This record gives sequence, structure tokens and C-alpha cells, in this order.
Amino acid sequence: MRPNEENQPPRPTLLSRVLKVLIKAAVLLALLFVFDKLVPNISQQTQSFVLAKWQQLSLLQQEPPTENSLPSPLPKQHLTDTWGAARSQGRSHEGIDIFADRGTPIQATTQGIVSKVGDDRLGGRVVVVVGPGGAGHYYAHLEDYADISPNDWVNAGDIIGYVGDSGNAKGTPPHVHYGIYINGSAVNPYPLLQKN
Repeated sequence: MRPNEENQPPRPTLLSRVLKVLIKAAVLLALLFVFDKLVPNISQQTQSFVLAKWQQLSLLQQEPPTENSLPSPLPKQHLTDTWGAARSQGRSHEGIDIFADRGTPIQATTQGIVSKVGDDRLGGRVVVVVGPGGAGHYYAHLEDYADISPNDWVNAGDIIGYVGDSGNAKGTPPHVHYGIYINGSAVNPYPLLQKN
């Protein structure tokens, strides 16, 4: 025997090392299970957020809308190019107005991620969907919202809200103001929409 051998503890066997790893893995899995059960909303919100960011990156890789590429948010309603018309406080119209009966369902014109469902000073009740190329699709003056929330995925044709006159359109005939923003600048949506 060498002088130091009698003072050292015996080396663990392969079986004891494997058991230690298995016990640590079991404890970790149990903690993850308890965390998932105690805080399911955080887990779901995190998954939803991660999925939305992945979808956003995918959308940014696609081309923005082109001429006659988008369906109308109000199928069967007449489209008029009201882009650039004068508005209060020296503003010009950054979209088009599509008139329809109050409560008419408004359809998403594109696939994308809902980035806003809420109130806007001028637009009243609004929904914003970020679509291919990062283009923002802005729907304003809604009477009410569909059952959607930020980070939800929508497809073209999904109902996002209902025609109204909220915001600075109060008292005007019910309509949806539809605007498109590409790279932060408003573009005329009229040429991009398919005409009936």
C-alpha cells in the first residue's frame, strides 16, 4: 500500500455514478413538472411569444403586397380610392374608407400576426396585423373586435372585427378605414387590393 491510499475514500462504482445522474434527472424533471403545473399561464405565454417571434421572422423574409395581390377586407363592397383626401388638422388620408352596414364582418387581407387590438385616438377601435414583408395592415373605426388578441396568427379571410364609426369617425356612415404601412410609411392600399 502506498502512503496516501489509506486516507482516500473509495472510488464510486459505475452503478453509483449512474444512480446519481438518474436521481438528479428525476429531481429536475419533477421541478419542471411542478413549475409547469403551478405557473401554466407563464409557460403558455412564453410559448405564444416565442412562436409569434418565429412567425414574425418568417414573415419578414417574404415579399410585401404587390398590385392586385390582396383581397378586400369587405368582400362585395365597392372600393373607392380615397387616399390622400384632406382631413382635419391639415392631415391627408393615409388609407381608404370602405363603407358597409354597421356590424359587417371585416376580414384580414393577409396572413400575419396581430400586433394590436385596442383603442387609438383617431382610429377608435383598431386592429393591426403585421403581414409579409413586415407590412402593417391597419383596420380602424371598428364597432367591435373579433375574438383575437396580440400575437395571434390570422389568415387572409379570418374575421378580425366589425364595421363601425368609432374614434374620430363618430357620427359618420359606418365604414372601415384600411391602411397599409411598409417600412413605417403609409402606402396607398387601393392599387394593392383586388377589385370586385
